[in-house]
Amino acid sequence: MGKVLQYHHASHIINLSNMEIDKNDLPSKADIKEFKMLTPMVIGDLAEIRELSKKKQDEPLNNFKVKTINKKLQVIKRILENEPTSQFLELLDNESLPSNSDAVLMVSQFLKAMEQFKSKYYIVDKTSREFKKPYYWNTKD
Repeated sequence: MGKVLQYHHASHIINLSNMEIDKNDLPSKADIKEFKMLTPMVIGDLAEIRELSKKKQDEPLNNFKVKTINKKLQVIKRILENEPTSQFLELLDNESLPSNSDAVLMVSQFLKAMEQFKSKYYIVDKTSREFKKPYYWNTKD
């Protein structure tokens, strides 16, 4: 009997054992390493922008913040390029600097796409007899 693979999305458990997954569509280990490194950084950026937005929501972000945030978002966008959510992800505009509230919206969209990515590729092997269910990243390498 083959492995029973499942992933959790919100309160739903989706069985992947009967689905064909093209190995080429899976993320690489290098992508996962970058994803795991950048996730807390993007979460931190969003928290910072939210604080700015509470004080002055219509004030534009400065160029330094936009460049710093975009550097991370560019890598995330590349990692998510084959995901359906990628078409909705836009980098912050460094010429017409976005307002704090617009930046909150845009970075929030990245984080939601990142959550979907994780729920799709971070899976549990239900056949394991270990006490802790072994979650692992489903990668092409």
